[in-house]
Amino acid sequence: QVQLVESGGGLVQAGDSLRLSCAASGRAFSSYAMGWFRQAPGKEREFVAAISWTGSNTYYSDSVKGRFTISRDNAKNTVTLQMNSLKPEDTAVYYCAADLSLAVVAGQKPKSADYWGQGTQVTVSS
Repeated sequence: QVQLVESGGGLVQAGDSLRLSCAASGRAFSSYAMGWFRQAPGKEREFVAAISWTGSNTYYSDSVKGRFTISRDNAKNTVTLQMNSLKPEDTAVYYCAADLSLAVVAGQKPKSADYWGQGTQVTVSS
């Protein structure tokens, strides 16, 4: 139905940048709000960033605001997370998610998104 595949993770030094991508296949990608979540070892999954259907509305967690930028290209069925000024605290597996509700992928509702990718590892060394 809808498949999501993340890419772009890796090992970087603190202060470096990475660009994560989420490629979607299936129908009606542009109808879905998209979000990024992350989960570090021993911690619960947390919201990172989200973007609405058209890209006109974006949301960020306080911990990444000003450093990360989410964008989407509906023609290519992709969502991107530009990560700048990375910190060791950003180390986690990053997942992209899709849902018809922006509130869901923005972490504002206690409901899991309808679709999830497999995740990509981001490791930031100090």
